[in-house]
Amino acid sequence: MMFLMPSLRSPCPAHLIPDATGLDTFNAAYKAAKMADAVYVGVERRGRRWTVKADPLTAAAGHVIDDCAHEAVCRAVIRLVRSGEISASSGPGPGYYTLNGVASEGRARELAAALHAALYGDLKPLARAVPTTVPS
Repeated sequence: MMFLMPSLRSPCPAHLIPDATGLDTFNAAYKAAKMADAVYVGVERRGRRWTVKADPLTAAAGHVIDDCAHEAVCRAVIRLVRSGEISASSGPGPGYYTLNGVASEGRARELAAALHAALYGDLKPLARAVPTTVPS
């Protein structure tokens, strides 16, 4: 199975996030990200739940995640854990990001795309996907 990852400057939209469920599929998607010098991002089915994974180590050597972006991701992960949307076993980086226990594939893809954009410095999708306040 061949995966095309976005170029270094183009975060991956939700509908193109690879379903990397299974070791062979994950390895293929991860290798494709490395070959493209892109941040790896993927979703994986775990029973009835989904996991989002992102790994900036696959990106080009000059790719740096600034402190502001990392802090925004950490705050979003905390909000998601506190709301019960993801499990406390999630890992907010900085070397590897995982969001465990997402209820649906659609939501996992939305969070993956937002995380991927944040790791490229665009925090707007993350702010939309994980707002700081809950609508009443």
